[in-house]
Amino acid sequence: MKKIGITGGIGSGKSTVARVFQALGYAVYVSDERAKWLMVNDLEVVASLKAAFGPATFHPDGQLNREHLAHIAFRDAAQLQVLNGIVHPAVARDFDHWIESLPRDYDKAFVLKEAAILYESGAASQTDGVITVYAPKSLRIQRVINRDGTSEAAVLARMDKQWPDLEKIRRATFTIYNDGKHPITKQVIKAIETARA
Repeated sequence: MKKIGITGGIGSGKSTVARVFQALGYAVYVSDERAKWLMVNDLEVVASLKAAFGPATFHPDGQLNREHLAHIAFRDAAQLQVLNGIVHPAVARDFDHWIESLPRDYDKAFVLKEAAILYESGAASQTDGVITVYAPKSLRIQRVINRDGTSEAAVLARMDKQWPDLEKIRRATFTIYNDGKHPITKQVIKAIETARA
């Protein structure tokens, strides 16, 4: 069974596209959600995070202290690399376990792995193809401001940590344009045909 990645810059609409695939019966692994789960439930990951960033990485109730972690990791490239070195391999292992746990009657030609930093994390090398979701930068900024209630400056700061859209499009097997002008479902069906080939 093939493994197809779905990626795109923040606010591009990866989740929207993933939901269309799910509606058509395709299994989708959502990396960001699983990473958050692993950071509080995987004992090896929890121990590694505490060792790297201190006991304050977790609140007394066991929940992740995101502010503490962000203060350390997102202000220092070396510390961010340490964080990624703990989380990304755990997500890769979890993805493999997830595939193994799929129902036996799953009959689609591929599964999908949605990840905002599929290329940046190196996870693209573990797929048989990548779908990049694209939307104009101005539209993406507005979407994230509306969704997260954040500022334009904060959105731009997050965008700066991701690869440029053109590079993701250049490497993609298929690009889906989520700009309000191109129907998503029609593009998803074409992407399915491409991935099956």
